[in-house]
Amino acid sequence: MTNKLFYNAACAALSLASLAAAGNARAQALKNQVSLTDMSAFAAPPKSWEIAGSIHAGMDKMNEFDTGKGTGVLVNRSDEKNPGHDLYFNLQHGDLDLEMDYMVAKGANSGIYLQGRYEIQLLDSWGTVNPKSSDNGGVYERWDDSKPDGMKGYEGHAPRQNVSRAPGLWQHIKISFQAPKFDAQGNKIANAKILAVTLNGVLIQDNVELSGPTRGAYDNKESATGPLRLQGDHGSVAFKNISYTSFDKPHPTVSQLKYVVYKGTFDAEPDYKTLKPEAQGAGESLSSNEVKLANDFLLKYTGVMHINDAGEYTFRLSVPGGKGGLSIASKPVIALANNRGSGSAQLSAGDQPFEVFYAKTVDWVKAALALTVAGPGIREYTLTDANVSNNDPVDPILINATENTILRSFTDLPGNYRVTHGVNVGSTDQLHYTFDMDKGMIVQLWRGGFLDATPMWHERGDGSSRAAGSTQFFGKAVPAIAKLTTADATWPADTAGTAYRPKGYVLDADGRPTFKYQLYGASVADASTVITGGQGLQRTVAVNGSIPGAMFHLAQGNKIEQLKNGWYEVDDQYYIRLDDAAGEKAAIRSVGGMQELLIPIKQKLTYSIIF
Repeated sequence: MTNKLFYNAACAALSLASLAAAGNARAQALKNQVSLTDMSAFAAPPKSWEIAGSIHAGMDKMNEFDTGKGTGVLVNRSDEKNPGHDLYFNLQHGDLDLEMDYMVAKGANSGIYLQGRYEIQLLDSWGTVNPKSSDNGGVYERWDDSKPDGMKGYEGHAPRQNVSRAPGLWQHIKISFQAPKFDAQGNKIANAKILAVTLNGVLIQDNVELSGPTRGAYDNKESATGPLRLQGDHGSVAFKNISYTSFDKPHPTVSQLKYVVYKGTFDAEPDYKTLKPEAQGAGESLSSNEVKLANDFLLKYTGVMHINDAGEYTFRLSVPGGKGGLSIASKPVIALANNRGSGSAQLSAGDQPFEVFYAKTVDWVKAALALTVAGPGIREYTLTDANVSNNDPVDPILINATENTILRSFTDLPGNYRVTHGVNVGSTDQLHYTFDMDKGMIVQLWRGGFLDATPMWHERGDGSSRAAGSTQFFGKAVPAIAKLTTADATWPADTAGTAYRPKGYVLDADGRPTFKYQLYGASVADASTVITGGQGLQRTVAVNGSIPGAMFHLAQGNKIEQLKNGWYEVDDQYYIRLDDAAGEKAAIRSVGGMQELLIPIKQKLTYSIIF
């Protein structure tokens, strides 16, 4: 109740200009960027919230931030002595897509309340192997005090997997929300839904129906719209790059449908006057089910499309096993799609005549006409019936690491680069990595599921696998150890001139590999172990022999920042921690517009990658 009173008081303080601006933004239904130059985007912001230019959360202190002056970062400070308060946006929303970066301090807790009632939990869940609904990315449970202890909480939804990053690192979340629906008398006819939550690039919630508000809602009376709210009383949290798209307009509808089916093979739209129909009639919906032929047919629909608001509309057409097209008001929108296509048109409000055709020629493909539309204030909507499947989907071939697991495969990295000698190493702590035996380098590290082997094992396959979790890439694979001719020489792209020879790997008693290779006449043993709880990877590189002037490549990025006690932060995405450098000092250098973290290596180096 306190939250509701606070919010109502805040709303009373809003200016008419702010309300008009918010309404105009929703009407346009564009991707709206929330300005963080000041606090004007929020309703009577509490004192615990401020705008900063930079932020850092130490790994050694609980619930603390260090901030720098400037703009662009929204910060909340909350602790036991000075508890914070929730922050309400000026936005009242219904259906919504929301996207933002956020950072939690060590041990901190926050949440995103859609319509002020339905919480997506934000929490320092770093190192949690089996997440619950109360963990980061969970849909928080509902609550009923009248139920017995242990049963008061119900209908919570844990994330599919924990892909949370360490405190002090930025995390990226995307939320698609569908508001509850009500009839003209105010009766609820459809529950609210979390259509999707993607955290750090991984889908963790999918089509979750909410029978009512979650615990901590600002009230329990559901409605078509409500305020966007950030929890501020449970810990220190920061946000940036906040954007949203509101979907508050009725979607186009089609009516007066008539269809004609022609038999034959068509590579383009024909002159219909020269053809004899195989079947024709009035249609209740746009559907390829009207066709009784398995193949070699053309299905044409004509009808009226009702547009509620003028604006630019985007259409996507799927015509599996053939070609198709769409025209509106006698103007082509999708001229000739081969299996699939898209197009946009500026449409006036009112009724618009349209035509769509589908000519199928590939006999082993299932007929499945699909047409979608998106536009001003309209989330992409399917205008055709439910028969939109393009053949039976391929079930993914997923490999779980129920024990320390090794699988060799090709690995594709960003920048169209393929690792051809990759060894994927999985752990039961749900932290996994890929080692490039051609370079002696770890090229990616990820948290969550182990591998999607579908590209490798489905039908003929291509020999590659994909990480099945939230992945941290380390740039293009380069040799781990090299000798530089000068202090500013470019790090070599390959092992040419080093006499590099991979010597495979050996397994310890727990099935963890130590990679062996030779270069510059010395032998190297390279072993990595997962830190407890999957919090990171500790790597020990031991050199047997002498490599005068050898350097080790710890990291590369756009920005590398030295922290305290041998810690470094790379691109706000992961940490490097020097555990045992044998007295050597790491150095950050700038080469070719990038920064690199290098350290001399003589006999042994131990460091950790933490994210």
